[in-house]
Amino acid sequence: MLVHQDEPYNAETPPGALAARITSLDTFYGRNHAPIPRIDSASWRLRVEGLVDRPLELSMDDLRRFTERTVVATLQCAGNRRADLIEVRDIPGQVPWGPGAISTARWSGASLADVLAEAGAQPEAAHIAFTGADVSQQAAPPQPFGGSIPVAKATSSEVLLAWAMNGQALPAAHGAPLRVIVPGWIGARSVKWLQRISAQAEPTDNYFQAEYSVLPPEADPDTAGPGDGITLGPLAIHCAILRPGKNDHLPSGPTEVSGFAFAGDDRTVARVDVSADHGSTWTPTDLDPPENPWTWQHWRAMVTLPPGEAELIARAWDSTAAVQAESPATVWNPRGYANNAAAHLHITCRP
Repeated sequence: MLVHQDEPYNAETPPGALAARITSLDTFYGRNHAPIPRIDSASWRLRVEGLVDRPLELSMDDLRRFTERTVVATLQCAGNRRADLIEVRDIPGQVPWGPGAISTARWSGASLADVLAEAGAQPEAAHIAFTGADVSQQAAPPQPFGGSIPVAKATSSEVLLAWAMNGQALPAAHGAPLRVIVPGWIGARSVKWLQRISAQAEPTDNYFQAEYSVLPPEADPDTAGPGDGITLGPLAIHCAILRPGKNDHLPSGPTEVSGFAFAGDDRTVARVDVSADHGSTWTPTDLDPPENPWTWQHWRAMVTLPPGEAELIARAWDSTAAVQAESPATVWNPRGYANNAAAHLHITCRP
């Protein structure tokens, strides 16, 4: 793991582990805004309240009475690949994530839609808010981490209240005893250490709902208000180059280039191209089919590398024909979120 912070723990998955279809528990990235809480599962309860006909208080045994569902889903931090934006212009106070704030797991648990149906969500409920047990000092005053999603997404079949990960009990580091899984959306909406679900007419006023937004380049994040940015939800198409590695020294000639791409929301990756001559010519890659609309897709291609300094570029299209931005400079923002620029990798090739 590439550890950026010990407390709160923030670490990204190493490139070798990103090449696997399913990420192992010990290499799954960690993104936290507070110390990991320790929760007694026996006494823990989940409250479901707000605009519901029947408020609920559920133990883990109660939740396990719902039909267990499993979905393979990729989770990605909104700040993934922020390091590329920092190279354009500094972003103080933010974790300099490389391409490894993303991982894929097989999640199992109850459908959020089933739990909301049991509670009887009312017609006025347009948003479903989540509150975790981790209390962050980043908010003033400190508050538990939270977020919300529209009810249409919340009642989609893929959204889970997960108690298992890759066939094992959910680890404490990843939200035990229960976390939300919102496939295709920024990881911040998949709230860990879940304690409360609230059906409400408006999005949550939790600090982290508005914090995860893209501000205009000229904005000051310290003074920006909740309505000054674009609140993040579905992820945008992007890709990363895993091999060769950054600043590698390689022989010139035919070389395999490989990586992954992720479309976000319920889209899939339709195409990935690679260039070794600054975008003058492009080589189509061999792209793996998606397991479902909520997982990454790996790709590979043979390209001929010239002697000397070279820059590899990879760009992806999704199933709506949206394509990545050409340069990180075009998507730079003062919080460093949502970098979906084409992947650029500098290498040196010997004759």
